[in-house]
Amino acid sequence: MTTKPLLAIAGCLFLMAACAPQSELVKINTGMSELRGEKAATKTQIKEMQKRLDVLDANIRGTGDVQKVAADYGAKSDQLATDIQLAQGKLEENNFRITELAQKLDDKSFKISELTARIEELEEKVNKLSSGTGSLSTVPIGTAPDRDKKSSPKGKEPSEAYNQAKNDFDKGNFDLALDGFKNYLVLFPDTSLAAAAQYWIGECYSSKKEFTKAIQAFEKVITSYPKSDKVSGAKLKIGLSYLNEKKTAKAKEYLNKVINEHPHTTEAEIAKDRLHKIRE
Repeated sequence: MTTKPLLAIAGCLFLMAACAPQSELVKINTGMSELRGEKAATKTQIKEMQKRLDVLDANIRGTGDVQKVAADYGAKSDQLATDIQLAQGKLEENNFRITELAQKLDDKSFKISELTARIEELEEKVNKLSSGTGSLSTVPIGTAPDRDKKSSPKGKEPSEAYNQAKNDFDKGNFDLALDGFKNYLVLFPDTSLAAAAQYWIGECYSSKKEFTKAIQAFEKVITSYPKSDKVSGAKLKIGLSYLNEKKTAKAKEYLNKVINEHPHTTEAEIAKDRLHKIRE
């Protein structure tokens, strides 16, 4: 059997292998779209319930029969508070599932890009053999010596590289975690966890008490990933970092940004608490 049919068969096998990840990508994207729709609906529901609580607050303040209204208000308020908690729980669950699916999407995309690169190498070898300018031993399959391309160490998938850096952070190995998250952004700059990796770079600096560098890292979250759910946390951390640097005016500025720009969030509640303590 000649080399051409062998390479053609190998190319077909690679193409068939690529089809499976592609079909999985479609399923993952569909699942993420459905979850994002549920997330948007839940957020709207929470806002509406919060408005109802605000209306009840206004009504009780403007009513003469305080005791009767207070009793009625208490029952309605408790029910609304329960509903809000349930909705927020559902929102957190959706966020977790979206993150999980996004990581799977990153890994599948990474596998497809690797398969594509290997198919291109095979095609290049076939072309060289066809023109008589190459041989089977010219370029080993799986390598690309003439291409300037980034490769993941030991073939790590995006989620594996991210989780290793996060585990280092959780163990208090902040220098290792810092290197890991920086390397993640070099290797996988366009993945769903890029904003999170940048955020944790800021957390690493903050944990090392390098607050100026932490502020710069958190600012990059805001400028480079403005639609990320890490933005509110980054603004809060900038405010807290300024507090650690004894720059109270800048701290207040960012804490107020969190409250005004990200209401009804955990970060906003923390910002309110810190502002209250500053004023005491």
